[in-house]
Amino acid sequence: MAAGTGAREAGPGEGVPGSAVENPYAERRSVVLDGYKVRYWFYDVDRTPKPLLVMVHGFRGDHHGLQLLADRLRSRYHVVVPDLPGFGRSERFPDRRHDVAGYVDFLRRFVEELTGGAVRDGGDRRGIVVLGHSFGSVVAAHFAAAHPGMVERLVLVNPICEPALEGGQALLSRLTVGYYRLGRVLPRRLGRRLLSSWWVTDAMTAVMTTSRDPRVRGYVRHQHRAYFSAFADRDVLLEAYETSVSHTVAEVAMQLAMPTLLVVGAEDPLGSVAAQRRMASWVPRHRLEVLEGVGHLIHYEAPARTAELVHEFLTSPAPEPVELHEQLPAADLAGPDTGPFTAPFTGLQRIVRRGRRR
Repeated sequence: MAAGTGAREAGPGEGVPGSAVENPYAERRSVVLDGYKVRYWFYDVDRTPKPLLVMVHGFRGDHHGLQLLADRLRSRYHVVVPDLPGFGRSERFPDRRHDVAGYVDFLRRFVEELTGGAVRDGGDRRGIVVLGHSFGSVVAAHFAAAHPGMVERLVLVNPICEPALEGGQALLSRLTVGYYRLGRVLPRRLGRRLLSSWWVTDAMTAVMTTSRDPRVRGYVRHQHRAYFSAFADRDVLLEAYETSVSHTVAEVAMQLAMPTLLVVGAEDPLGSVAAQRRMASWVPRHRLEVLEGVGHLIHYEAPARTAELVHEFLTSPAPEPVELHEQLPAADLAGPDTGPFTAPFTGLQRIVRRGRRR
């Protein structure tokens, strides 16, 4: 199936609480992995056998951010949403950095524990469905690339396609790194107050929220105020942020052999549609859906449409694989001063340069 299969609009107000969440209640569970406790939420309506869908939230968030999606999928799937270690109600890693490698290893251990070892590397059971949003898309994609036998299908919502420190948001990203570093070195109480400031959270929310519906904007502001300060400590926050702006899905795009759905917002400031299409073209068996009028907060602004796309993808035949060498952008499209056309995609310059010599 070709990239860019359609453009869809979000319905007005579909992320508004009340009408959007009929029953936001979920069963809270916990598991201890390698000395730290992980809390996760189980969204379900009955014990009828259904596919298992594990969702991975974004930076500074917790399971609440994916609640609107989970609620809409719970009747068709066993939906599990953990709080990533160091965020929400999960404990931090006791002996490793909160980086991509750490979170990939966590996800492997978590899925193994969740399935009683039935889903594991080299196992004879089919894998599960993994969905990641934003930074969660980076964790999910790297997990799928490292442990492909554990992932039957992959869903990436607002996937990170360009390194934030190199793209159009480079200046803002570097200023934000400075903000987190300042919060880390200040005296503990003052640093925590700075990092938890509603002024900063509200400013970020205003920039990232595309919807003009005051009910949706109010809901997003409430969510961010309520849950964006639920981090274990300042070290966790700085480590995770530096990781989030240094890594992308594109780093492992060519290694994602499983059917993969990418749902992107046409107005997402963290990745243009053109950049998303380029990255998607490197995923061998992909489907790309672009939601018009939506930005980086698809999970808040268009949860019903996104849940519909996810279910449709998971119940449809897998996309046909594409020939990657035919999908690579031509390196000679770049100007002599700008370098290869794929320069923003970390780790892929070597592949394109090799193709140029053919």
